Amino acid sequence: MMTAIQDIQVETQNLDHLGLVAGMCDEIGLVDAIDAACGQQAKNKHLTYGECVKSMILNGLGFVGRTLYLYSEYFEDKPTDLLIGPSVEHQHIDDNVLGRTLDRLFQIGVTDLYTKIALSVVKHLGIQVSSLHLDSTSFHVDGEYEGLLGQGEGRIQIIPGYSRDHRPDLNQVVLQLITSNQGNIPLFMQAASGNSSDKSAFAEIVQQHLASFQAAVNNRYLVGDSALYTPDSLAAVIAAKGLFVTRVPMQINEAKELVDHTTLVEMSPLGEGYYAKESSSSYAGIKQRWIVIFSQAAYDRECKTLSKNFQKGAEKESKIFEKLATEVFSCPKDAEKHLEKLVKVLKYTDLAEAKIIEVKKHATVGRPKKDVQPSTIGYQIVGRIHRSLEKHQALERTKGFFILATNDIDSSSFPANEVLKTYKSQQSVERGFRFLKSPDFLVSSFFLKKPERIEGLLMVMTLCLLVYSALEYKARQKLRETGEHFPDQLRKPSQNPTARWIFFCFLGLHVVILNGRKRQVTNLKERHRIILYCLGPPYQKFYYSERW
Repeated sequence: MMTAIQDIQVETQNLDHLGLVAGMCDEIGLVDAIDAACGQQAKNKHLTYGECVKSMILNGLGFVGRTLYLYSEYFEDKPTDLLIGPSVEHQHIDDNVLGRTLDRLFQIGVTDLYTKIALSVVKHLGIQVSSLHLDSTSFHVDGEYEGLLGQGEGRIQIIPGYSRDHRPDLNQVVLQLITSNQGNIPLFMQAASGNSSDKSAFAEIVQQHLASFQAAVNNRYLVGDSALYTPDSLAAVIAAKGLFVTRVPMQINEAKELVDHTTLVEMSPLGEGYYAKESSSSYAGIKQRWIVIFSQAAYDRECKTLSKNFQKGAEKESKIFEKLATEVFSCPKDAEKHLEKLVKVLKYTDLAEAKIIEVKKHATVGRPKKDVQPSTIGYQIVGRIHRSLEKHQALERTKGFFILATNDIDSSSFPANEVLKTYKSQQSVERGFRFLKSPDFLVSSFFLKKPERIEGLLMVMTLCLLVYSALEYKARQKLRETGEHFPDQLRKPSQNPTARWIFFCFLGLHVVILNGRKRQVTNLKERHRIILYCLGPPYQKFYYSERW
């Protein structure tokens, strides 16, 4: 926006928190790393491939939810020459150049390129990784795409599959991530077809990448949910001479029996409402420890859900019985058969005083003649159905329990409380997925022309998460090192702010340009200076005019 005041032309541009995002991109050498891998743009001389990716990250972390063809519009009121490059103007950032960038990322190979960048970030920040956390999520895809034959090999297939968003009717793609326990840094990303299975995909990832990650970051444990607990995945961990911590699926009979025979009285307290009991197992031929965990918080939460579901289930079964009781069967055996079938499937109710009675009716219409007895025309089921307290208690009895497995059998050096702590770090990858699926983020669904571009965009989205997590980690680390504090939402001093809160606090900062030359950032406050002081020159240059 430009105005004129007594022959002085004043132009303002929105900077907000984007200087922090650009500063992290510059600090980790993101543009140079991508340019070194991708080469020079053939059709656009204004932006390099790396600058295109940087612009997508700036848009993605701008929390505006703009789709790909609106990038030029998004940067219209931003200082692109300051954030991206001295010769970059907003109209240079259009859907054509960004689409070609996504194509080029796919040609290079998004997984290998991303991993190279992520590992350099971990090294640069000095992050010590003790455990890696593996998980996946799905994104639904809008628009029409080629059929499976047209999509070809070597690309992800955009097709329906198990939907974490509870939309099995939509086409989707899957994103697989490995994150670090410290800093929540995503170290590995891989796009997969919409119908890919976590169990088989995780086994392949472990086989192909675990050994190289152990060499690169010297992690001790690989952590995953129950999808990681398969014979193939566990064998792959053992082959890589690694250690795992994972949740045991309750579909395994041995696991069911262990929980059924475990009582809270025999469990040892771990603190914060957790209790544990250790056992041994040789599942899949691997010697391991099984640790039964009881969580009071999980128990309360699951019992609350159980009560709601139990009430709905009991009402549904009551309606089924009421409908069955209206049916008239031709013989007692048919009635008995249907009664037995119903009793077997009742999960929430009990049937009391159930019996089969004859249904009699006079053959003629009107008042029957004296001494004429009605004839039997069929048989009906009668009884009284009610909610089962015993069944409710039996289901409630298993709530709050889960089993963790590890092949680190030394309980003295890796006790139950440390096993639980390591597993709970799995929340790092889950937080990453929540971030990527946020409606404020780049996209909650994709509308792109080709599967290759979707795969490239998945890499860009994960780079957004990388920059976000790295910035949050560095800000917290520097606040502790310098002894500074950043006010939280309650205006209390904190040394652990989230990057989202820091971004929010930087909203409202504008670049003011006088007569096209003199620049000044307005509205800088003490809280901004604290963060900029901690982060240092790569970030200060975007906010302090004397550095321009």
